[in-house]
Amino acid sequence: MRAKGHGVRFIARADARAEVEAAGFHFATWQRTPQISPIARTSDPFQYACDHLLFGPAAAQSADVRDEIRRAATDGVLTDTALFGAVLAAEAERVPCALLSPTISLRPLPGQPPIGSCLPAPRTPEDRVAVEAASSRFVAVLNEWLPTLNEARASLQLDPSSHILELFDRPARFLIAISAAFDFAPDFLPRNVRYIGPLLDSSDWSKPWISPWPHGPDRPRALISFSTTNQDQTDALQRTINAVGSIEMDAVVTLGPAVAETILHAPDNVRLLASAPHDAVMKQVSLVVTHGGHGTVSRSLMHGRPVLVMPFGRDQGDIAARVEARGLGLILPPTAAETEIAAAITRLIREPQFLIAARQFKDIMAAEVSGAPLVRELEEIVRAGADA
Repeated sequence: MRAKGHGVRFIARADARAEVEAAGFHFATWQRTPQISPIARTSDPFQYACDHLLFGPAAAQSADVRDEIRRAATDGVLTDTALFGAVLAAEAERVPCALLSPTISLRPLPGQPPIGSCLPAPRTPEDRVAVEAASSRFVAVLNEWLPTLNEARASLQLDPSSHILELFDRPARFLIAISAAFDFAPDFLPRNVRYIGPLLDSSDWSKPWISPWPHGPDRPRALISFSTTNQDQTDALQRTINAVGSIEMDAVVTLGPAVAETILHAPDNVRLLASAPHDAVMKQVSLVVTHGGHGTVSRSLMHGRPVLVMPFGRDQGDIAARVEARGLGLILPPTAAETEIAAAITRLIREPQFLIAARQFKDIMAAEVSGAPLVRELEEIVRAGADA
């Protein structure tokens, strides 16, 4: 956006300040304290997310975003799809708004399995019934928080919503930052929904890469990378390392801030690293073993690398289902035994169809992101808002 002459400023958590200001952008942070409702069932991760991320902070966030919109001239708002308060503030100030989904769509799309369901694409009438039932359950849970959302709307003198999907359908755009070819195709897209391809930037905390391979490039190599946040991945990571130790190959493991190197034991053919720039590493490996985060999987496919996905939760099971459906890799549960992990890695090395499919997706995804569709869509909604 800045390269095309647009002014950009951010509102986010306070711990993002240093990175944003170092890049030369104005930064503001949340000022008001969210009011968390008592209806969340904390044993249910999705219910907890609704209360503590999606709806609970909406009123406080909407007031903070409205203040920032009024502080300086604002032609448009781009917000993470989870920050519902920003959507309400833009509506109240009559500023064009785009929601950005960095993974599988949070808004259920017709005929597509909803996020968190881990369902495959429907192929039979029975499959469609299952998908429709999952979507209905998902929307029903979101609608439990409609009173909380309407309280936030009332605080901005906005009329109440009658259904939760209005939250996604009223903004000028709902942008899905995932490959349309990778995602399960919906029956149709609502009028404001666009696919814009994955947004893959470089990590600002990864250390420079020094190639550690003890053998030549003819020997198979793997990158092993699980979540950068704590998902109790240490045991699964150790089993994966042990599995690689039984195969004639080399591997590097990027641990991230959630796992300490000292608690893992690596054989001679595995190198443990606190971090490394994945783009550089992926250029030198044959495959990637991952928890199934959308960023890691998309980056692997952008480099034409097949993947072994071991999903722990969140959207990872949904990503894994798409990997399997497109023939781009294999899925194992994070509880898989070392022998199962070794067998899956061996298949990805020896069976050429996975590499062929991944290389085809490399070209497809490159074409999807080449035209900077995010910037184009934002410019379009600002022009339409000015005309209106």
